[in-house]
Amino acid sequence: MLRHLDGKSGPPARVVVLGAAGFIGGALTRKFTAFGAPVVGLGRNELDLLGAAAATRLGELLHPDDTLVMVSARAPCKTPAMMLENIQMMASVCEAVTRQPVAHMIYISSDAVYADGPLPLTEASPAAPTSLHGAMHLAREQMLLAAAGSIPVAILRPTLVYGAGDPHNGYGPNRFRRRANHGEKIVLFGEGEERRDHVDVDDIAEIARLVAEHRSAGILNVATGMVASFRELAQKAVALSRRQVAIEGSPRSGPVPHNGYRPFDPAATYNAFPGFRYTSLDAGLARAQQQEFG
Repeated sequence: MLRHLDGKSGPPARVVVLGAAGFIGGALTRKFTAFGAPVVGLGRNELDLLGAAAATRLGELLHPDDTLVMVSARAPCKTPAMMLENIQMMASVCEAVTRQPVAHMIYISSDAVYADGPLPLTEASPAAPTSLHGAMHLAREQMLLAAAGSIPVAILRPTLVYGAGDPHNGYGPNRFRRRANHGEKIVLFGEGEERRDHVDVDDIAEIARLVAEHRSAGILNVATGMVASFRELAQKAVALSRRQVAIEGSPRSGPVPHNGYRPFDPAATYNAFPGFRYTSLDAGLARAQQQEFG
């Protein structure tokens, strides 16, 4: 749950986004800029968090009144080597803020830190990851909290993310839209029966903006509370493309991920920000379609 430490409205003094060149980082940069906050966007070209002098360089760039947003990661984390790189990246950030404390920190984590269960996930659900990706994010959360000292830290845990411009093209809405628009058949894992929550990347950016505005601290899941099967997602993508595209199932090579169902309870989001509403899946997919394909 979040607690708000600043009741005033208005942009923070300055926002430093680590991972600004990425999909989520780019959305964050655009959102904060539109809000009127000075933004320093740092991608790998500007600051390699795996570099030997990364902590020193970042510490020199930071100001005491900065809001530091950490979204940079090698993701999805699939190998022990990637795990170690992600830990080193966060170690550089932790050393930098120890040298030069800031006013507020926001970490974009992942819902992968949670164990599966039959009930909708909440911020009180056990953090018991079953994947390297989830273990990586949970470890980085704890590292940042340990280094923060008196700096307030907000940890945002988004579920599956979609939107225009996603470079990963992973299984789900983004890949389905692109295949449909190119007239290519969509092949599902199994029959696409598993039901998952998907969140618009712009909603993540807006929640991060609200968190920065209120200098909020604590944990917040970023998930809509609505689930759809992957077959439904494919059907929506085909409908938006207005093309005749086949949707086919395929044999699974393993068990259905997350037991085929991973719902969330978004009550904490609405308690923290009563004026906020998540973008519906239909509206978000339509917007991404318009932005990417016109």
